[in-house]
Amino acid sequence: MATLGELERTVMDILWDSANALAATDIRDRLDGKELATTTVLTVLGRLESKGFVIRERDARPHLFAAATTRAAHMAELMHEVLGTAPDRTAVLARFIGQVSSGEAATLRQMLDGRLVGDKQLL
Repeated sequence: MATLGELERTVMDILWDSANALAATDIRDRLDGKELATTTVLTVLGRLESKGFVIRERDARPHLFAAATTRAAHMAELMHEVLGTAPDRTAVLARFIGQVSSGEAATLRQMLDGRLVGDKQLL
């Protein structure tokens, strides 16, 4: 999986937090404390698109950009990537589970028992 630089992560957070696709100028305006040219934002969006993180709506003018996947899916992919490189997956999982809260542990138990999928309770 491609890694994200600091500015790329910031842009992705803006896209993930938005209910709609955004123009580069909208993204630029939401970059708190960063005064960047629109061309710089477009360059970052182009990189994110080539990495598969962003989808560009080419028919719109100006072009609109949206996240290609959800933040949760991205985070899950990162977790799978780490587990895939671990020489002892069981040790990594045990360490992870040992550090979750009791509420998170209960959610994990429900998920493993098939009673919970995502944030949806199964009947």
